[in-house]
Amino acid sequence: MEFRVDRQALADAVAWAARTLPSRPALPVLAGMLIEAADGELSLAGFDYEVSAQAKLSGEDVTITEPGRVLVPGRLLAEIVRNLPPHPVDIAVKGSEVVVTCGSAEFGLLPLPVEDYPALPVPPGRAGTIPGDVFAAAVAQVTPAAGRDDTLPMLTGVRIDFEGTTMRMACTDRYRIAARELSWTPADPEFTAGIVVPARTLADTAKAIRPGAEVALDLTGTGDALIGVSGGGRSMTTRLLDDQFIDYRSRLTGTWTTTARVRVAPFVEAIKRVALVTERNTPVRLAFTPGEVRVRAASGDAARANESLPALLAGEEIDIAFSPQYLLDGLAGVDTEFARLECTGPTKAALLTAVPDKNADDADPASDTGENTGFRYLAMPVRI
Repeated sequence: MEFRVDRQALADAVAWAARTLPSRPALPVLAGMLIEAADGELSLAGFDYEVSAQAKLSGEDVTITEPGRVLVPGRLLAEIVRNLPPHPVDIAVKGSEVVVTCGSAEFGLLPLPVEDYPALPVPPGRAGTIPGDVFAAAVAQVTPAAGRDDTLPMLTGVRIDFEGTTMRMACTDRYRIAARELSWTPADPEFTAGIVVPARTLADTAKAIRPGAEVALDLTGTGDALIGVSGGGRSMTTRLLDDQFIDYRSRLTGTWTTTARVRVAPFVEAIKRVALVTERNTPVRLAFTPGEVRVRAASGDAARANESLPALLAGEEIDIAFSPQYLLDGLAGVDTEFARLECTGPTKAALLTAVPDKNADDADPASDTGENTGFRYLAMPVRI
């Protein structure tokens, strides 16, 4: 095997494939990165029996002199490629070594037994497509609310429901729910399915999607054990979690006694400043009164902070407290100038949504509650 490849293209492809490489592989060969060169296309892949990631390069980025297949230590290759000078990279199998040459730099790697490497999983059938930037934004909005406790697998996943041209995503850690509804293009207009995808894997994949790429989702139905996500020469597969999930949609509606509207950017900055005096598990308190919201926190007798911002209020005044990180995670998902917070007392869950920009000048924050941008974030307050 021998080929020449653009250094930056190789670095991007290796970084993608290295995402799945386990730090403590169950088998030595799983620490390897599979490199295949054939028919004018270069493929780099990693696999750990749960997740696979594959990057393909072709065209002007790569020139294949001799096709072949080899398995090299993946993390070492990633470190080498990351530090190469900005010159074309030549990779060739020479005797018992895989030789990597870039400018005056040369590395020799001892290959792993490629015949022992497991076959990469084959993605299921094509379910549909969605613009990559829309998909990545939706995943980024919901995954902060996913749980981190691996003993409760359901809570570590993203619930994705497909119903015709509508896709719904949701995550919860029991104390909050983040949900997003968006449109996609199914291969079958009648396609329906409900799955739970590991949140960490989906978030990493979404972040690495190339700007402007069309993302294809591979899934044939609820009974599938795998989902495939591909776009821009990158692809991944991952095993699905148990599809049981809470009935989150019924919890995102309610009758609210207080509705407030506040400008997102200054609200975020105020929360960050006030949170400087908080300690672990110390909440930030929000006191909504006509015309303003007062953001405050205290750390015993050691420090306190207080800041007021303009806000519109409809309904009852309220003093409610939240984990500052929960507030910031929710506000990070609001992609409009103003956010709306709806509450029913200081001990009941509150709903955060985005105010459509066309409604930003409406004097009544409760007048546009029937509209939303598809993002909803429900958080439990901290009792004070």
